[in-house]
Amino acid sequence: MESATGTKLLPRSLKARVLGSMLAILAAIVVPAAASFVWLVDSAVVQLGTLFAEKQILFDRYRGLESLMREVSLAETVARSPAILEWAQDEANATKMERGLAELEHYRVSFKDQSYFVVLAGSGNYYFNDKANSYEQARRRYTLSRDNPRDGWYYKTAAFGSGCHLNVDHDDNLRVTKVWINCVIRRGEQVLGVIGTGVDLSQFISEVVDIPQTGVQSMFVDRTGAVQAHRDPKLVDFHSLTKDIKAKKTIFLQLDRERDRAALAEMMKEVSAGGVLVQSRFMQVNGHNALVGVGYLDRLGWYNVTIMDIDQIIDRRLFLPIALLLAAMLLAAAGLMTLLFKRSVLDRLARMETGVARVQAGRFGEVAVDPANDEIGRLSRAFGEMAKAVGDNTDRLEHMVQERTRTLEQLAHHDPLTGILNRRGFERHFAIEQNRSGRSGHPLGLLLIDIDNFKPINDAYGHHAGDQVIVTVAERLTGLLRSYDICARWGGDEFLVLLGDASPEALEAVSAKIIAALREHPVMLAQGVSCAIAVSIGACLVHPAETLTAATSHADAALYDAKQAGRDRFVVHASAKAAPPTRIRRLR
Repeated sequence: MESATGTKLLPRSLKARVLGSMLAILAAIVVPAAASFVWLVDSAVVQLGTLFAEKQILFDRYRGLESLMREVSLAETVARSPAILEWAQDEANATKMERGLAELEHYRVSFKDQSYFVVLAGSGNYYFNDKANSYEQARRRYTLSRDNPRDGWYYKTAAFGSGCHLNVDHDDNLRVTKVWINCVIRRGEQVLGVIGTGVDLSQFISEVVDIPQTGVQSMFVDRTGAVQAHRDPKLVDFHSLTKDIKAKKTIFLQLDRERDRAALAEMMKEVSAGGVLVQSRFMQVNGHNALVGVGYLDRLGWYNVTIMDIDQIIDRRLFLPIALLLAAMLLAAAGLMTLLFKRSVLDRLARMETGVARVQAGRFGEVAVDPANDEIGRLSRAFGEMAKAVGDNTDRLEHMVQERTRTLEQLAHHDPLTGILNRRGFERHFAIEQNRSGRSGHPLGLLLIDIDNFKPINDAYGHHAGDQVIVTVAERLTGLLRSYDICARWGGDEFLVLLGDASPEALEAVSAKIIAALREHPVMLAQGVSCAIAVSIGACLVHPAETLTAATSHADAALYDAKQAGRDRFVVHASAKAAPPTRIRRLR
């Protein structure tokens, strides 16, 4: 469609305009409603997530205490054992050593790991035995030294003066990685050594930290924030007692923002002070907003920290039915508002538009008529009547065009006197047959036929008699040929015959048959005169790559030879035979 100035205009749809208006109204309602709904959902998720975080922290706290407190209690008990205290004060006394080691063996089988260690302050000797009792005959493994950094854990623990302290460490001498429980042996204010046991780190992680929970990551950290237990061993800070704070792998390094690190330190301070059991807050962790909860295990000196992805724990899709219900209600209201207009106007206009498209496609008989007695109905019936009238006129015009096309085709490719192909029609059929011959490899045969002494007939009896002779020859030729052979009037009194799958013998046989048939029956002219007919034929084979011009020149040369030899005979061109070069036959 174009405007008066020639500018193209886009088609405008009434349905689209109505729907667009309704969508605009809906958008004006839905956008603030959706924003409010999302805010309510986020608030509910935060509330539920906070409650879940508190429960999770208490759960992790219970698991951590349950797993380690029994071992800590046993270690504290053996550290207060009289046999151990006496041995620690007089390590060289064989009797006290025997009682002390026997006491350790008694407790060893009670420890979960069934191993123990003890360091006596007087000598710095380190005693150890494991579950398999591998060191029964050599429990003193080595002697600690202040100059060895790997022994710093002992001196740091002894410096505390009392209590039990946990340390995740890899013992290079024993070649084991454990959560070591180090309890100070003391009498009064005197530190006599450190005694304790270890819990296998991988076992502790699998039992306490690595419990599969979607969206929940639990860990335990010490008072400095150094990670002591984590499902990923790469994040665990080994040798925490002897490290500088800057070299430790702390929970603070997992937070993206400095303000979150300060907030976490404050939360750890508050829970360790005993005022509250759990603190939680949203923080940025590795690029994601997560809820971080903190609890304190006072008996162990550890914090249990839980990082929770609220979106994984609380599936927001749970709120989807409510959102769908609200959306459905809004859509239903909009649908009810537009239904009447759609059914009474838009759908009927759409059917008329479909009818117009069918008329444009030429399907005039498929136009549906609206039976209603209103403006659209009357317009529809008028359009249907118009389409029927246009269809009838179109059918008549198409029939006339087809008839005219067939007539023009006949005139263009057929001889008007004889009704057989003319030169143009023969050229087209020759090209088709030559393509077929190229695919099959079999040559065609070409006969150039000329009526002998045709001019005297015209001179003696007139051109009407000559035309009668030409028509008779054409009829007899077509009657003698096969259904797939082609006959054409080449011009004047000359005819061309194209034979399929020809051979020299076939050329001779067909030529002889034609000459005999034409000679045998004279033509009765309109004047009642009997006129004998004789023809001369030049024949040749047409090879697959040969053009029509080349083939007709060969046939014309053979026809010339036949005329020179006395007419009423045929000649097969030398190209059709190996020897002799030319063969002239006269039939009697």
